[in-house]
Order: sequence, then structure tokens, then C-alpha cells
Amino acid sequence: MNKKIILLLVIVTSFSLAQQKYFIFFKDKGIDKSISLSKSSSEYQIAVNSLKEKAIERRKKNLGEEIIRFEDLPLRNDYLNELRKLGIKIVHELNWFNCVSAVVSQDKIDIIRSLPFVEDIKPVKRISFKKDLIQESLLKENNFNLFVNEYGPSFTQLNLSDVPLVHSKGIDGRNVLVGLLDSGFDWKRHTALSTRDVVAEYDFVFDDSVTANQSQDVPGQDFHGTLVFSIIGGYRDSILIGSAFNSSFLLAKTEYIATETHVEEDNYAAALIWMENLGVDITSSSLGYNEFDTGEDSYTYEDMNGKTTIVSKAVDLAFERGVVTFTSAGNEGNTKWKYITAPADAFNVIAVGSVDAQNNPASFSSVGPTYDGRIKPEVVAMGVSVYGALAGTTNDYRYANGTSTSSPIAAGVAALLLSKFPHLTNSQVRSIILESSSNSQSPNNQIGYGLISAKSALEFPNIRQVNGSYLLNKIFFDDSKNPNSIRLHISEDGASFTSYNFNTFKDDTYEFVLPSFSNGKKLEFYFTYQDSSGNLTRVPSNKNYKMFYGLLNILLNLNLSSNNLDYTVSDIYPNPFLPLKNKVVRINYRSSGNESFRLSIIDASGRSVKEISQISNPGENVVEWDGTNDEKILCSSGVYYFLISLNGKQFGKKLVLLK
Repeated sequence: MNKKIILLLVIVTSFSLAQQKYFIFFKDKGIDKSISLSKSSSEYQIAVNSLKEKAIERRKKNLGEEIIRFEDLPLRNDYLNELRKLGIKIVHELNWFNCVSAVVSQDKIDIIRSLPFVEDIKPVKRISFKKDLIQESLLKENNFNLFVNEYGPSFTQLNLSDVPLVHSKGIDGRNVLVGLLDSGFDWKRHTALSTRDVVAEYDFVFDDSVTANQSQDVPGQDFHGTLVFSIIGGYRDSILIGSAFNSSFLLAKTEYIATETHVEEDNYAAALIWMENLGVDITSSSLGYNEFDTGEDSYTYEDMNGKTTIVSKAVDLAFERGVVTFTSAGNEGNTKWKYITAPADAFNVIAVGSVDAQNNPASFSSVGPTYDGRIKPEVVAMGVSVYGALAGTTNDYRYANGTSTSSPIAAGVAALLLSKFPHLTNSQVRSIILESSSNSQSPNNQIGYGLISAKSALEFPNIRQVNGSYLLNKIFFDDSKNPNSIRLHISEDGASFTSYNFNTFKDDTYEFVLPSFSNGKKLEFYFTYQDSSGNLTRVPSNKNYKMFYGLLNILLNLNLSSNNLDYTVSDIYPNPFLPLKNKVVRINYRSSGNESFRLSIIDASGRSVKEISQISNPGENVVEWDGTNDEKILCSSGVYYFLISLNGKQFGKKLVLLK
């Protein structure tokens, strides 16, 4: 009997070892990618129906009315059913990548590869997750009579980034949905987290809705995520306050930290898709992937190019759909690797490094550049002796070091910005954070654009478009200002400055309706105000803000023709367009590379006559149109509207076609 049991165990063990998780990529989705997607198609409707209303609103704000991309279309059910008939256990359906992750035995690999609808099959890599350096000193709730301010020990980490000042103005992250990807969250029992607004949570490791430790978890599984959640979302008066404590939250458990602290890439991608569909505004992950199990291929520094790992590509796909994305830079500064880790290499993610309470760079904080030469990290926040909640307790807290603790502080600053200015696109949020950080004049690969500041981000001017007009918003937190003395000074193409009074004022925020200029016109501007003694203050003190009329990003220190914040799109030329004479019309635009460009050409009746999509190259790009529609027939004379989406940012142009 015992021999039979032993034999059975050997057989089961051998079978289990032969199983591995793979990505199975499909060749198509049943719709030709080159053909404009019809809104009446069943695939389009399935994609729309998968989105919550908040996701649709966020996409419309960032993408306009064309809210569905090809990647959003569902996977083909007949392909999934064929895999299931083979006994394949599908784990995650990843429509963004037109693939599934599935548990596959070795004897099925060649069979799957031979299927006519399968493009490729690749192992899902199991990744080493490195814990933060946790300090042993723990503090209990009843030890806080020594702290007189309402933040307790969390004051230091927030004050370094000017968060308490912004909180004092009633800006606390409300109406913003933040998604956290981590090891698990013991939030329901801890007094600093139990009152927080958790909209949804999901365990992508064990496929259930419980993110706190369960019987199959190892002790300490949810320690890391609980700490991270408390740093951004915690609230316990006079003990711990998070950087965006009144935001709402989505919690995704994506890691399994048993033994060698394994993480699987498909969990991360599936969690981002889940969050995006639910309408998340901001995501933050405290993960870094570069090393793998013995016997598996590791990533190399050459792979830190933003285009190789599933997690980095998933982050950029989320950004393309209007999500502001943050991640920790990594804790590799003292190791042989030293560089940032995926997904910090993604093109549009804000990778966050660490500094101490005196704003000195932490030695463990990973550095840049990416392999293709982009500056990383983007910003830094406090990541040494950061205070947070201790999982497994109701009232205990701990300190920790690591970029895992700086990322939630920075993401919280973005939540404060978006809470105050909900009209901001994710592109604007990213631009403002980089422009307003302390080192934006000379960014480098140790601290990036510098220490993130909630005050500077909120005070940085921003633009919103309303009914064809452009409104300029500006906050002045200086309590000594005379509100009636504030002036805006604008110069067009280097001409002399013209001064204007602001149109409206409310709660420290001034709003000005910009005069009408031609699209693409370069403007420079600054502000002045007097204090109660009549002393004049200029903002900025020694330079001007810059913008192109018709675009939403405002620049100060960053170069107009560099980095992935440059979304300049030229006018159409020639205009009017005579197809028989001019052959083609052109649009030029700049890109940092690997950005999605989409052009919809609309006739006067509102019908789309042509769709052009491409992935941008670094630097200057050119798009041409020969005047024909999708059926290769020359369009009629009339007015045509060019609706352009570049990396989630919208542009509108008008063209007159004459035959």
C-alpha cells in the first residue's frame, strides 16, 4: 500500500514538473488590422461592453471619441475552444497581446505550435522579486504621544515632497481611482486602512477576490503590499497619513513570494488590463523584474529598452488608453546590475527612485539610462526610513527602505494633481510632474528630473479645452499675494508681451480664456503679482513658460524638440490641396519613438473616408495622404477634418480639397 502511494506521488510529481505556463500568441482576431474598425461590429461592441463607464470617460478624455483600439478587441472564442479541447488550462486571456497564458505539458508544445491559428508559443518567465530592506524597529499605536502633528512619523516622508501643504488646501486625492499591483493587502483589519475606499480587489495568483493572506500563502506574503497601500492611502490621525488618502483604490495581488519570491509576468499584464477596464486613473507597482530562476533565461541590460518585456509593453498599452503609470525604479544601485528594472524601462511610465530625508540619493536606488539611452528614473521621492502599516496586526507600523516605498508617494502626488484638475490628460500629468520636479533643468540618470513636489506640480500652469476655447489654469499658494494684482503676460512668436487680467478666481485657482491664435503658434508667457507691501513677484522668476497654441502641454525647462514630451504636430501642407497637381498632402510630427499615431480623415457629413495608423520612429515623422478614400477612389472637393491621436494626445486640423 505504501509503495503504491509512493509510486503515485512520483507519477504526480513528475507530471507536475512537466507542466509549465506559456504564452500562446494567436495570428489574428478575425478582423483585418488595416481595415477601419466598424462600431457596429460585434467585436467592437464586446470591447466597449468590457469597459466600465469610468473607463469610457477616461478614454474619451484622452483619446476623443475613438476609444477602442485594435488591441481591445476580444480573443477569438473558436481559438480558445480549440485549446481547451486539447486539455489546455487557460490561466489569463490577454487581449492586448492577442494571447493567453496557459499551463501546458511538454508533450503538447509541438501540437500547439502546429495549430494554424497559433503565431508563437513562449514560456511565461518566473521572475525574482526582491523585498525592500525592512528596518527591524516596529512602533505600536500607543507609542505616539511623542508626536504632536497629525501625520505622526509619516510627516517626514510627505513633507519632503510638500504633500501636507497641499492637503491643507483641501486637496486629498478624492475622485481619483488608483490601482496598486503588489504582493497582497491585509487592509481590512488594520485601523489605518480599514476605512479606505477599496472599489475592487483581485488575487491574480490564485484567481479569487481575496488579496490578504490565505492558507496557500506563505507568512509575510501580504506584508509588502500592505505597507505600500498605507503609504499612499493610509489614514490614522496623528499616526499615519497617506499621500492621497482620500482616493479610491483597486488592489491586485500579482506576486507569489514563496521560496525564491517568484513573480509571473502574465499576472502583471492581466492585472493592468483588469484595472484599465474598471476605469483606473493611476497605477503604481513596486516591482522590478530582471533575474529569473536557475535554468531559465534572464533578461539582460539590452532588454531594458521598453520594447521587450511583457510588463513594460503592458504599462505602455495602459498609458495609450489614458492611464498615468508609476513604478519603482528598482533597488539594484549597490549590485552588479545597478540599472533600472522592468517595467521602469517603459517609455511612458514614471519610474521613481529613492532619496533620504535630506534629499540625498539612496545608494540602493537603481540608475539609468535605459539601454536605448533614455533618462531613468524620471523622479525621486523619499525611500529611506519610510513609515507604513504592518500586515498581520491592527495597530502596528514599521519603517522600510526601498524604491517600493517612494513610488506610492509619487503616485499620490499625481492623484492630488488629478483630483484638483480632473480635466488633465495622462500626458499632461506626466509632463507637469517632470517639469515641476527639482532637477528638470538638468535631468540625469541618478535622480532623473529630481525630487517630486506636490506644491510645484499643483502650481504649474495647465491648459484645458472647452467648446473650442483654451483655458489656462494657475494656482498661487503664496498667502502674501494680492489677488487683484495678478497679471498674465503673453508673447506671440517672440513679439512684445501683452498683459491680461484673469477672468475667474476660485480657491487659489485662476482661470484665463486665452485669446485666439492660429493652431501651432508658439506662445511664451509669465505671471506677476504684488504682495501686501507692493513688492512685485514674477513667475517663473527668470524664464518664460512655452506652449504651442492648440496643444495642451506647457513647457518650462524641457527642450521643445527633445524627449517623449514633444507632441508637436505641424499644419497640413499644401492647403488648399489639389490632388492632381500636388499629388499628396503632408503632416510632420515629432516623436520619441514607439508611439502610436492614428489619423482619421472626416468629410463634411461626418463620415470617415480614410484611416491611417503607424508606430512612430524617434525624431521627425511624415504622414502623407493622396486624397483617396479607403476604396482608393479620389475624394470629392470640400472641407475635410483631420483628427489625429499621437500617444493618447488629440489634435484637430482642417483641409480644403479642390479638384
